[in-house]
Amino acid sequence: MSNVGDSFRHKVYLRTVLSRGNRCIKMGKEILNGNLNFGTVKVNRSLPAIIHPVHDTSPDEYYYLSNLDQNIAVIMKTVHLYKPTEKSTDDIFPVLKESLSKVLMHYYPFAGSLTLSQEGKLIVKNDGHGVPFVEAETDSELETLGDMSIPDPDKLGELIYVDPMAKNILEMPLLTVQVTKFKCGGFSIGLAMNHCMSDGLSAVQFLNSWAEITRGLPLSNPPFIDRTIQKAREPPKIEFIHHEFTEIEDISDLDGLYKSEPIEYYAFTFDEKKLCRLKEIATEDGVVESCTSFVALTAFIWRARTVALKMIPNQQTKLLFSIDGRSRITPPLPNGFWGNAIVLACCMCRAKELVNKPLSSTVRPIQEAIKVTDDKFIKSAIDYIEITRARPSLAATLLITSWTRLGFNSSDFGWGEVFYSGSAELPQKEVVVFLPQAKDSKNIVVVMGLPGPSMKTFKDIVGQLA
Repeated sequence: MSNVGDSFRHKVYLRTVLSRGNRCIKMGKEILNGNLNFGTVKVNRSLPAIIHPVHDTSPDEYYYLSNLDQNIAVIMKTVHLYKPTEKSTDDIFPVLKESLSKVLMHYYPFAGSLTLSQEGKLIVKNDGHGVPFVEAETDSELETLGDMSIPDPDKLGELIYVDPMAKNILEMPLLTVQVTKFKCGGFSIGLAMNHCMSDGLSAVQFLNSWAEITRGLPLSNPPFIDRTIQKAREPPKIEFIHHEFTEIEDISDLDGLYKSEPIEYYAFTFDEKKLCRLKEIATEDGVVESCTSFVALTAFIWRARTVALKMIPNQQTKLLFSIDGRSRITPPLPNGFWGNAIVLACCMCRAKELVNKPLSSTVRPIQEAIKVTDDKFIKSAIDYIEITRARPSLAATLLITSWTRLGFNSSDFGWGEVFYSGSAELPQKEVVVFLPQAKDSKNIVVVMGLPGPSMKTFKDIVGQLA
């Protein structure tokens, strides 16, 4: 393997990867061991134990990561909470360590480390680095955590272990685990997972696989881990204009706004009544006959956020939203595919067009963007990355990711199903997450962060739907 300076032809890309990773490391710099406090909760952590697959199953020295994996080398932090049951948690640490070692046989790349190939691409070296596992306990009750719907790095971050010695994303473990026992008998599982290893569906697949092995069951959905099926074509062929990578000039100085005002995070609940109202507004002029709740809500959020940020009329603004390509590519990806199969659909217009026209004029391009994301588009996007090494630009951009159908709330390690799963923090200021309010509920919780004055305006706009 050559060094970074020699092998990485696009140094700007690497700096971006490292800077995003450094932000993920920031919270862990002073928590190598000892007592931690958040609010009225005190957490006692052990030193991390390094978990390896119970048997060595890695067939090659290196594990290939696709172009879709390359774009999202950031740490995805999630917290999963379990209420107390009649079953004691006295032996939960050794039980989960043992089952983690077993499940890593199926997901062995997690036990490797991130490095760079001779072509300057991210790749996993199967070097037996292992997965850090931290045991933690607190004298507090689960209820002490309060409202869990709003990402709070200062609170939820204490339930997740981040290697404090890592200087950049290449030095960070691909997966770390922290299991925290609460006084009430409940517990939490905190995962810090490199997004280049898993999209949301694959992360859920891993969690469920681990839970099944813990309960002594065979895997109901064994992972298909060969990502070479996502390789670029030879020769690469770009067949679409990929605006998701277009650089937008920030003429509204949004970056300055975010730096000058404290960011306020909030979780908005859109119940069935509000969602139906949005669909009525979107279709009332007859431009579109019908639309889904996701499309109507996405259009509304994009427009309301543009208003709240006071973008100037000629500001180009972009909407990105994730689409699962597993069934959209030909042939479809195999059942149990483990990796990143998410592609970004894109809409772009000027702020004045977004704000001054009816909601239907925003709904229609979103529907068209979903429709065009087919086999040809996905393969074109993979080839575009192969040729340009580009990353999606986020200036004057809203990026929406939906967790409403991921199924995080289905994992049962033998102590009952999880009662809450969520993100500990939003990875970028441009990101908005859609969450299910509860299992089997059609309500959607929209989690976002905005500068204080902008958040007040956004709340006022949402309040008008009541």
